[in-house]
Amino acid sequence: MKIYVISDLHLGHAVNKPMDVFGGNWVGGYWQKVQDDWNKKVTSEDVVLLGGDISWGMTLQEALPDLLEIDSLPGQKFIIRGNHDYWWASMAKMSLLPLSSIRFIQNSAHRIGDHIVCGTRGWTVPENATLQSAEDKKIFDRELIRLEMTLTEANKLRTGNEKIVCMTHYPPFNSKFEDSPFTSLIAKHDVDTVIYGHLHGNSSRYASVVRKQNIPYYLTSCDYLNNTLLELY
Repeated sequence: MKIYVISDLHLGHAVNKPMDVFGGNWVGGYWQKVQDDWNKKVTSEDVVLLGGDISWGMTLQEALPDLLEIDSLPGQKFIIRGNHDYWWASMAKMSLLPLSSIRFIQNSAHRIGDHIVCGTRGWTVPENATLQSAEDKKIFDRELIRLEMTLTEANKLRTGNEKIVCMTHYPPFNSKFEDSPFTSLIAKHDVDTVIYGHLHGNSSRYASVVRKQNIPYYLTSCDYLNNTLLELY
C-alpha cells in the first residue's frame, strides 16, 4: 500500500467556475493532468489524502459531480474540509452520498494499515498574535479544539508504532514558519507527518517541506505540485 497526497483541486463541474483564469499551473486542463497522474500511480490498494478545497459547489448537490469523479478514481480517499468547501454538511448527511471510496474526516481518525490519518481545516496563523481580530481568534481557538479532538482520536487508535499523518488545510504556521499553538499540539501528540494546502501562486511564501520538532510539514496544493500526486509513504 502506498499513500499519496494532494489538495486544493477546486473542481466546479456543476457551477462552471474554471481555474484557468488564475493562470500558472491552472492553465491547460489541470484536472485532466491530475487524473492522468492519479491513474498512472494509484492502485486499488493505495490511499489518497485530500487536504481540502475540493469543490466550488455551495451545496452537497452541487459538489456531488466533483465527488463522484474523485470517487471513480483508483484508491481509497480521505478528505478534510477546506475554507472554500461550503458544501460540507453534517457527517450524517455526507454518509448518505452515493460514494464508495471516500471517507470524510471531522473530529475523527482512521487507521489504514500501519498508518493513522486525522485532520481538520485549521485557520490563519497571524503574523502578530496581538493584532488578531476577535472574530479570527474565535475561529482560531475553535479549530485548535478540533485539532485536539482529531489528534486524540488518532492516538486512541495507536497500539504500537503506527505513524500518524495529520492533515490541515491552512498552514499551521505563519509566513515566517514560526511555531504556533497548532504546531505545539501536533508535537504534543507525537505526529509523524503533516500535510497542508491553501497556498497558491508566487505571492505566497512557501517551502516544499518545513520541519518543526523534527516533524516534516508538506505543502500539497495541486498547482504547487504541478498537478501531480506526492507519494508520502
